[in-house]
Amino acid sequence: MVPVNANKLSDEIIVLAGGLGTRLRSVVSDLPKCMAPVNSKPFIAYVINYFQQQGVNNFIFSLGYKYEKIIEYLSEFITNDSRFTFKYSIEEEPLGTGGAIKKTCALVNNENVFITNGDTLFNADTLLLKNFHYIKKADCTLALKPLQNFSRYGVIELNEDESLKKFSEKRYYENGLINGGLYMLNVIKFLSEPLPEKFSFETDYLEKYYNKRSMFGLVQDKYFIDIGIPEDYERAQEELKLKV
Repeated sequence: MVPVNANKLSDEIIVLAGGLGTRLRSVVSDLPKCMAPVNSKPFIAYVINYFQQQGVNNFIFSLGYKYEKIIEYLSEFITNDSRFTFKYSIEEEPLGTGGAIKKTCALVNNENVFITNGDTLFNADTLLLKNFHYIKKADCTLALKPLQNFSRYGVIELNEDESLKKFSEKRYYENGLINGGLYMLNVIKFLSEPLPEKFSFETDYLEKYYNKRSMFGLVQDKYFIDIGIPEDYERAQEELKLKV
């Protein structure tokens, strides 16, 4: 793959961190999901550090539930490291993942932006993802993780040209490609869609428009963890010991 001009590529990332963390309440109470402690550090620290190592320094946080706790932590984080710029978009009421992205896009400076979930760490190669997104002239590019023997996620199939072919529901799969929760999005094209104020990015945008718009998937078999359920949250404690 021939790299495109990096100076024209976005180095901004939207971090979706407004979730309630309902399924984690049994092990983490009274905290936003992304603030769940992993080896004495909020999980979001691992997310920030990974993308900073990838050369992404401009972060835009989409916040909701108990956002004050996140801002308080991030204020300390940025005070100790001048390499970062942080912006915040705060939901007054839950807007869904799509509504949160739509609102947060008002703070994006560039035509394209990374998006990731604050409770997920996917160690995908962001330069590869950016190059792929630009070469394909995509509206949206998904980083896809291959998994084996799972039932927690639905799967995505690709056409030969790596465009999105099909979304399948959650059930047991021996193997398949899952949505890793990491995207590159063309902001201008996204905001031109007739989308409501409150909606699901996954259901009401990706699954509704994938066969009508220029959407692609890039497979990256890299480390992936989603701490949304207690079992995987506990697994993160061991697996991320050396990450931060």
